[in-house]
Amino acid sequence: MKKLVVLSGAGVSAESGLRTFRDMGGMWEEFDVYEVASPAGWAKDRKLVLNFYNERRKQLLEAKPNRGHLGLAELEKEFDVKVITQNIDDLHERAGSTSVLHLHGELRKSRSTADPRLIYEIEGWELNEGDLCEKGSQLRPHVVWFGEAVPAIEEAAEFVSGADIFVIIGTSMNVYPAAGLIDHVRAGIPVYVIDPNEVSIPGYPHLHVIRKKAGEGITDLINELRKLKQ
Repeated sequence: MKKLVVLSGAGVSAESGLRTFRDMGGMWEEFDVYEVASPAGWAKDRKLVLNFYNERRKQLLEAKPNRGHLGLAELEKEFDVKVITQNIDDLHERAGSTSVLHLHGELRKSRSTADPRLIYEIEGWELNEGDLCEKGSQLRPHVVWFGEAVPAIEEAAEFVSGADIFVIIGTSMNVYPAAGLIDHVRAGIPVYVIDPNEVSIPGYPHLHVIRKKAGEGITDLINELRKLKQ
């Protein structure tokens, strides 16, 4: 089987009704993202940060995978698929994708503030003050905040460097270090981009661009990839 590596972003989950940091809307418009998604924000107002992620987690539990997620899962029937996602939701997994690498963490998990190796599943949607790890330290959301390193980026780069086909879906390629993953694609490897907006990636003038949203574009992608196999 050919190795198909996918880089997914917020545009995929937006079609399931999940808001992004760049377009929060609603009650969160009153907050600067650095207040709720940075080590400084955590130190300043831990309760605010916990409540912010509790609300996002509640919304996630009500959301369902859309055609974009489901289509990527379907591709596992014909390709060795690895999904690298910038999203912290679990919609890829719930759609059926079996190999998902989360660059920015996972919303439905918490981790110790004393030992980052201690990671726990969150039952339900709440993580509150006083919820402690086994070492007695407060638990925090298991997400990568602004100003923090992205631990999974090296593993992601290895996936991309081994790809026979590379797909970008639902991301503007403006968020680093994730956007730099395309630099690890081997010469001559086909690169597909699904995005309703005009896409231009310096150094890659011959991208196969599907100018549609994720849910619609995934059908076109599947058809294009099947042509490659003929």
